[in-house]
Amino acid sequence: MDQTEMNLMEHLDELRKRIIITVISFVAAFIIAFVFVQEIYLFLVRGLDSKLALLGPSEIIWIYMMISGVMAIAVTLPIAAYQVWKFVKPALTGTEVKVTFAFIPGIFLLFLFGIAFGYFILFPIVLSFLENLAGNTFEAFFTAEKYFRFMLNLTLPFGFLFEMPAVIMFLTKLGIIDPHKLVKMRKISYFSLIVVSILITPPDFISDILVIIPLLLLYELSITLSKFVFRKRENVEENMVYHS
Repeated sequence: MDQTEMNLMEHLDELRKRIIITVISFVAAFIIAFVFVQEIYLFLVRGLDSKLALLGPSEIIWIYMMISGVMAIAVTLPIAAYQVWKFVKPALTGTEVKVTFAFIPGIFLLFLFGIAFGYFILFPIVLSFLENLAGNTFEAFFTAEKYFRFMLNLTLPFGFLFEMPAVIMFLTKLGIIDPHKLVKMRKISYFSLIVVSILITPPDFISDILVIIPLLLLYELSITLSKFVFRKRENVEENMVYHS
């Protein structure tokens, strides 16, 4: 076996190790969340006036597994990011190692902020709007499966969409993109974000607006942060050239 094949096998073994650690972390977080899933469930439905209905005996298992899965994703995300960082660390420079490691807490916090925005702000507004839309014409009857699927569709995507500023800052820090490109791509980016907003929200105008506005503000925030990182990186490079 030549040196290239040995290096490849070492990389594959390292990748397998990182994947196993991530999977074990997810499974452990899932089990712990499942142990306390009833308490989590009661917290999530605390604002309802009546109990949710079940249409089948297996439905409650699906709901508990879904809740546990989302909690496990939130816990595993920083662990997965750290494992990715450990895997690519040998190929990074000293500066890149520090930069990439510093973004791991930010990724986790932004994910939590996105989930919190979807659950505490967007979800109650959209649910209240739809209930008022039904008015006295219809009898509101929520099943547990429909209720939690609706909640999941409105909250989980924001956990990932709120990663935008961190991702753009990270790519700017590495010199892959810059704020000038982001400004030039503003129209295309706006259109893409609007399409994403329409796809992940219920088919009503209010929901679309409530999602589109935060995403556009996030993009503008990302441009501002990218400018800050870009200027800081330029200053560092200029100082290095000056001292050399």
